[in-house]
Amino acid sequence: MTGSKDLAPSKAPFFPNTFINNQFRAHPQWPSKSTDLSGQVAIITGGNTGLGFESAIQLLELKLSHLIMAVRSLDKGEVAAATMRTKFPNAKIEVWQLDMCSYESVQVFARKAETSLARIDIVILNAGLAHLEYHRVERTGHEEAFQVNYLSTILLTVLLLPILKAKRRSGHPAHLTIISAALTLNCKFPQQNSNPLFPALDDPEQFNPNENYVVSKLLAHMFLWNLVDYVSADDVIINLADPAFVRGTSLARDVDGILAKIAISMFGLIAGRTPKVGASCYVDAVANKGKESHGCFLMSWKIHPFPSLLYTPEGKLITQRVWDETLAELQFVGARNLIEGMKTK
Repeated sequence: MTGSKDLAPSKAPFFPNTFINNQFRAHPQWPSKSTDLSGQVAIITGGNTGLGFESAIQLLELKLSHLIMAVRSLDKGEVAAATMRTKFPNAKIEVWQLDMCSYESVQVFARKAETSLARIDIVILNAGLAHLEYHRVERTGHEEAFQVNYLSTILLTVLLLPILKAKRRSGHPAHLTIISAALTLNCKFPQQNSNPLFPALDDPEQFNPNENYVVSKLLAHMFLWNLVDYVSADDVIINLADPAFVRGTSLARDVDGILAKIAISMFGLIAGRTPKVGASCYVDAVANKGKESHGCFLMSWKIHPFPSLLYTPEGKLITQRVWDETLAELQFVGARNLIEGMKTK
């Protein structure tokens, strides 16, 4: 199988070539009419709004039997769940609390999944945010997008992997998809030469509003580059999926400034995909794609090379630094042992 690691890095300029192709020329790959998720259990973080909500609807339309919506606000989650329950009365739809700014909340969520669910087939880690100003999570000391989009997402990934391996359907791998962004291909990564790296990402003096969100997504590419060596596609298929730029989502809900919000909204109306098409990238990653997508970056519904930095000697050093610093950050849950344990039978 030819994965993202095996492909030559793209040499096409991101603007306008790659952007135009991804936004306007690529065609959705919808699941076949025979796709049937009856009996399957899915977890979607941030499942009450935007692309999380739309991807949940699409999975339920494929006869998904049990949906776990992982949300920060239980009240808002229940409102969204009520809409789904009306449309899909035969599905079991639950709302579980998950605060991605809290390591404790992530651990509580993972323990609940382990003790409450007899089976897990699909996980879509969709929760994320973007800021144009520096925000610090006081509980952890990290910059908020770095915390939510990367650190807590990777913590949840690491905690869920052995659970997915144990609770997957016999003879079938589970699917875990982390939501990414095409803009990672154009990421400048201004802090890349810092050693150690993570303190630079938390430094308000080094905060870059144009790169902050994309850097948080690029880090997941780097972590996956190494993680895939420990996880068998027979147990869990892990991939990254890009929905492209989508209008009408809540990703920029925390962007400060009315002018910035208006600009994002106007650009979305002009160039954005519909939520239905954007969410189809998630569903494609977990329902259409199989072992060939393990450890891959999916863009335009196809396996795409990673950002070119990862293939360079300098990028490989940075990738290893990201790996080592992430495992050190998450040592309180024994992250290294959990990952290495995925190799055991």
